[in-house]
Amino acid sequence: MEEPYYIQDYCHIRNGEIRLNGKTIFKSEETDLKSVMKSAYKKLQLDYSKFFKMDSLSKLAFIATDMLLKTEKEENMALVLSNRAASLDTDRKHQKSIKDPTQYYPSPSVFVYTLPNICLGEISIKHKLFSENSFYIFNEFSPSILHSYSSNLLHNNKAEKVLCGWVDVDHGKYDAFLYVVAKKGIFVHSTTEINRLY
Repeated sequence: MEEPYYIQDYCHIRNGEIRLNGKTIFKSEETDLKSVMKSAYKKLQLDYSKFFKMDSLSKLAFIATDMLLKTEKEENMALVLSNRAASLDTDRKHQKSIKDPTQYYPSPSVFVYTLPNICLGEISIKHKLFSENSFYIFNEFSPSILHSYSSNLLHNNKAEKVLCGWVDVDHGKYDAFLYVVAKKGIFVHSTTEINRLY
């Protein structure tokens, strides 16, 4: 019989609001991502000098993760994230900087974020995570795949915990729903429960 797993904690960032386990911990009058991330960084007293160099996708994933892992000690934690837009938001900025041959000024600080999995690297560096990580691109939030993959990682002892979820940024819209799957927790780790919490 397969061992049951649980959702330890979960975090949403939507419409200028950050909620941890359903409770609002930050709310901004502004709703645009850039203003929300800047205000949240200051209000929540995050201290990470590289934050302001990150692209929007990485900032969104970084803050949601920081809410979940602020007091976490486990380093054998896998990362399994997903979204719909990959890194298109940053890709467009990079394309704009190289499309005119007479005004060709590609910025390495933009180019480095033209892969969605770069945000996994930023999270791993900050939280000293050395386990497996994956970033998937789906048409929509896919709890069944996240459930299956994270359960398999835990069942095969590839990780002690798994940070999972959806983090998407495109055309000014943003949505983050991240959660930690562990052997102990509050909610049963099932596709139904992941859908309900999302």
